[in-house]
Amino acid sequence: MNVGILGTGSYLPDTVVGNDGLETRLHLDEGWILGKTGIHERRYAAPGDATSDLALRASRRALDASGIDPAELDLLVLASGTVDQPSPATACFVQAELGAVNAASFDVAAVCAGFLFGLTVARDMLIADPSRRYALVVGAEVYSRFLNFDDRSTCVLLGDGAGAAVLGRTERGGILASNIGSDGTLTHLGYIAGGGSRAPASAETLSSGLHYVSMKGREVRNLIVEIMPGIVEKLLASAGMGASDLDFVVPHQANGVMLREWADLLGIDHERVLQTVAKYGNTGAASVPVTLDDAVRSGRVKPGDRMLYISFGAGISWSAVLVEWTAA
Repeated sequence: MNVGILGTGSYLPDTVVGNDGLETRLHLDEGWILGKTGIHERRYAAPGDATSDLALRASRRALDASGIDPAELDLLVLASGTVDQPSPATACFVQAELGAVNAASFDVAAVCAGFLFGLTVARDMLIADPSRRYALVVGAEVYSRFLNFDDRSTCVLLGDGAGAAVLGRTERGGILASNIGSDGTLTHLGYIAGGGSRAPASAETLSSGLHYVSMKGREVRNLIVEIMPGIVEKLLASAGMGASDLDFVVPHQANGVMLREWADLLGIDHERVLQTVAKYGNTGAASVPVTLDDAVRSGRVKPGDRMLYISFGAGISWSAVLVEWTAA
């Protein structure tokens, strides 16, 4: 039994935030952000819009593209590091607004790696129970509500957005293999410390800035360089493939400079590495599905193309999925 992606969708907010204002606030030289990150601009959600609102819009577009009615969904999996609220799952808000009355709905908390975790879990659940036909997997973030605008290591990188994919059975191709994992000894490399049971919201946590995203970018960058080749090699070997067999790589849009490094590390032509980071920044769990949808709607991706999706997130978690594209 094969499971593949039947349709994709994405949503990016209308508010465009360029580099000028951030560079002025952070006392950075003109062009510093672009030179360090490859990012020209990013998007911020409108006041009053939560993560579920962005996820809902991307989900509707993915369902329209796939021709699947929300009531036909059996699963709804949402990945985010910026959920609407601690409880209930943000996926449940999306389910209610979609009218996906038959979909078991839950969140995946693997931050930037979360969409591919969700893709893997949904694929496996469809295979395990033949009565399940369709799944919706969403990655969505509203990072702009969690940024310290005096911290150049995070605020220049992160933006808001959502991407979604509908999964179902296919006669051939589809999701060929996946490799997901985590190393919980490295939780200190990226986190939002405030708001949970360890540091409940209080005047003290707010004044200490514990509700902001915190990240040790250089250490994360070095770690990825160390572990990425092994992750990709293992995944490709499981499918009897090599890097030269890939038509495209759809990576987490962590940083434009890093994406060039990743391509060189994997021995893949830069033209085959799909990117949206320059115009949307790092949209966390949304970055892979947003970039995939961008390529699909532009006509760049064709049936039969073999693609590697790869992402890294706080945890530290990693996820890589190998897909043979089947959607028209």
